[in-house]
Amino acid sequence: MNDIEKNKSAVELVEKLNESIKKIKAEISKVIIGQEDIIDQLLISLLAKGHCLLVGVPGLAKTLLIKTLAQVIDLKFSRIQFTPDLMPSDIIGTELVEEDPVTKKRHFRFIPGPIFANIILADEINRTPPKTQAALLEAMQEHKVTTAGITSTLEEPFFVLATQNPIEQEGTYRLPEAQLDRFMFNLWLDYPSFEEEIKIVQTTTSEYEPKLSSVVTSAEIIEFQNLVRKVPVADNVIEFAVNIVNQTRPSNGKSQKFIKDWISWGAGPRASQYLILAAKTRAITTGKFTPNIDDVKFGMLPVLRHRIITNFSAEAEGVSSVDIIEKLKA
Repeated sequence: MNDIEKNKSAVELVEKLNESIKKIKAEISKVIIGQEDIIDQLLISLLAKGHCLLVGVPGLAKTLLIKTLAQVIDLKFSRIQFTPDLMPSDIIGTELVEEDPVTKKRHFRFIPGPIFANIILADEINRTPPKTQAALLEAMQEHKVTTAGITSTLEEPFFVLATQNPIEQEGTYRLPEAQLDRFMFNLWLDYPSFEEEIKIVQTTTSEYEPKLSSVVTSAEIIEFQNLVRKVPVADNVIEFAVNIVNQTRPSNGKSQKFIKDWISWGAGPRASQYLILAAKTRAITTGKFTPNIDDVKFGMLPVLRHRIITNFSAEAEGVSSVDIIEKLKA
């Protein structure tokens, strides 16, 4: 295939991607009212091979949104309800001893856990102890699980969405910063608008039952994920992303005064990588063939929000990581 044919093929694939995104959103809108920005960011994270941490009060349809996404993309969906007594084997799977009825010989048989799916909903991940959290987070990073010395590769695409409830902290185990860093995006779901809430009540208290269609296959998602990696990025765009991440570090001599005053620890190199991946994905999902600085800025809030650790001075002044990111954007 020559360069002209390669370029034509890439253009056709970008067009196919954008048509698929429209179909996915149209199907999701049959069930989910509003939350357009969250849906956009979920799709960007999926296409960039990232994972998402969703934070929102109960009743904002976090679980319904994720189940609906799995349905319209024809992916195997698995929900894990995290509880204080959940063990790593409840996620990964366990080995059972079986006896052959004829030979009477015993052997081990591995029973796969709910982690063996394409889309994993880790509901209330902060309600389970760190050992169990770590079992999931290892799978997120490696796309593999190991049990009894045997390593099993997880089926692609593999997309983890973990939820947290911000208002109930009793009986929870805070996710360490090193584990939070495994999530590409930290998304905060807000309350619906007055008009949206009216539509929600009208549809959920009637006989209306939406019929969803699978509009994209798992093979197509993998094809789109590979396309994202091939998107070219100008050096100045990469430099802008890396500079933004460097600016969040108080130990950096070039950081602004408010960074040194309000931040204990800034974002690591993974933030730079995710900013570029988010920019690449946003570019091709908006019909462009290469990202610009605005595409990098689009990803700053969800990428950096959980990677900036504010200090006591910031807390005393009521300054959050979101406030700091907005100042960096300016």
